[in-house]
Amino acid sequence: MSTTPPDNTSSAPRFTFAGTLAEQQAQLAANPLMERFRESRQRLASDPYRPLYHFVSPESGLNDPNGLCFWQGQWHLFYQGYPPEDSRPHWGHAVSTDLIHWRDLPYALYPHPEEACWSGSTLVEADRVIAMYHGHRAGNMVAVASDPLLLNWQKVTGNPVVPIAGPIWEQATGNEIFRGSREQVVPAGAINFIYDPCIWKKGGVYYSLSGGTLPHVPSGKRTRAEFLFRSTDLETWEYLHPFVEGDCFGLIGDDGACPYFWPIGDRHILLHFSHMSGGKYILGDYDTRRDKFAATAGGCFTFGAYYPGGVHAPTAAPDGQGGVVALFNINQGKPTPGWNQIMSLPRRLTLSGVDDLAMEPAGDIASLRGQHHQVAPQTLPANQEVVLESIHGNAMEIEAEIDPQAAPLIEMNVLRSPGNEEYTRISFFKLRGFRNWERHAGWDWRKVQEATDSLISVDSSHSSQLPDVLSRAPETAPVHLKPGEPLKLRVFIDKSVVEVFVNGRQCVTLRVYPGRADSLGVSLLAQGQDATLIKFDAWQMKSI
Repeated sequence: MSTTPPDNTSSAPRFTFAGTLAEQQAQLAANPLMERFRESRQRLASDPYRPLYHFVSPESGLNDPNGLCFWQGQWHLFYQGYPPEDSRPHWGHAVSTDLIHWRDLPYALYPHPEEACWSGSTLVEADRVIAMYHGHRAGNMVAVASDPLLLNWQKVTGNPVVPIAGPIWEQATGNEIFRGSREQVVPAGAINFIYDPCIWKKGGVYYSLSGGTLPHVPSGKRTRAEFLFRSTDLETWEYLHPFVEGDCFGLIGDDGACPYFWPIGDRHILLHFSHMSGGKYILGDYDTRRDKFAATAGGCFTFGAYYPGGVHAPTAAPDGQGGVVALFNINQGKPTPGWNQIMSLPRRLTLSGVDDLAMEPAGDIASLRGQHHQVAPQTLPANQEVVLESIHGNAMEIEAEIDPQAAPLIEMNVLRSPGNEEYTRISFFKLRGFRNWERHAGWDWRKVQEATDSLISVDSSHSSQLPDVLSRAPETAPVHLKPGEPLKLRVFIDKSVVEVFVNGRQCVTLRVYPGRADSLGVSLLAQGQDATLIKFDAWQMKSI
């Protein structure tokens, strides 16, 4: 008995646009969906936790960012958006010239024949942009667009090019790499094999990774994997093999969702998301002859579970100068009617050593700076909280440089109420991290110090007194400072998010929800011994 497949056509409004930039701009100015977006933004702007300068969906919630790319002079950001008349994931769409000021565009990808448009990436060619993404309950899909604002997308073949069942699956599951310790083929469904693809091109051939897992041998426990496919025409894809070799940098239970594989310096980086432990990356070398990625280092963008209030999945694209630009969605920690998650600020990732990743804010952040206040250099007396009376706000950028000297702990409290009932604590633990044996050189104490990481932590335990806020365990990450190097912090506070960049080498981020209107202050503290405040600048930030 045959059954009719469900009609997954989206009920969200959809439009076809002209082929020139001038015509598209004119059409967008009169487009009813764009007017709906403007009205929705105005209506939601009164929410006290809705950020001013972090991107938020114009209507409803958002989830994974997708397909960041640079096309015809502009950055395009896609994301899982949820139109109110059809709450399944579509690809939302925004465009920017500076990675900071984003302009809403209509939804880019709509479900059909797939049940929902889940995550994927893009590849920019000379005459078009290719999007490869996962179509829920169908398989991996490919769509192309070539118009100036990437408004008109056409799905290649109109069906999944890598279906979730069929010959490709049978080929893969019969491969020896999928066999467990007892030499039995892993049952279908035990391995997540086809989802969240990325795409690149080498020697005229398209390659794609599909995120997933493999059973560890001999335990059988789940470990992350990325599965490699190739195609000459985007329509017919051949499965090759698991892509990453020597990956000892994840956790048992991680998977390799939302992969992005790009060159960085003279090496390659594989950014991805674990449904257990959040945003991660692997550094290594791309063996183009064998089509294998040899992992030599790895690290995290999330330092704990991704929920509540943590960094979620990446999207990433080359910056054209040897680096990679990445954005992440950040989960909520409190119900916010009509919307939920937000995007991080863009980060520029570069190599600071063979196996060391550097990260700094990307884009024209300085264009958002408004009223400026400075704090004079001064001694931070041991164990005395110094409240900076001239510094207060909940949409600020702070640049601070501190010499910890012999103080083992430096604290900066932001979003602090006058009586300290609410505050978000940023803590720097000098030389309290792991000793990195790769840097270790003998037992001389000075050498041991050179090999030891410090820690940067953001703690939301006392950020809010509201009953419906889920505080997050302290987000704590390693950061290595050289002997005598001062601590340099760039702190971005935006209503319900705090992002902290440290010496261009690390970033910790979480969501916070102060319940008091006067939780706006900033203070500093050196524990145990004096420290020196070298520099402190703060700017009130404008809305994007």
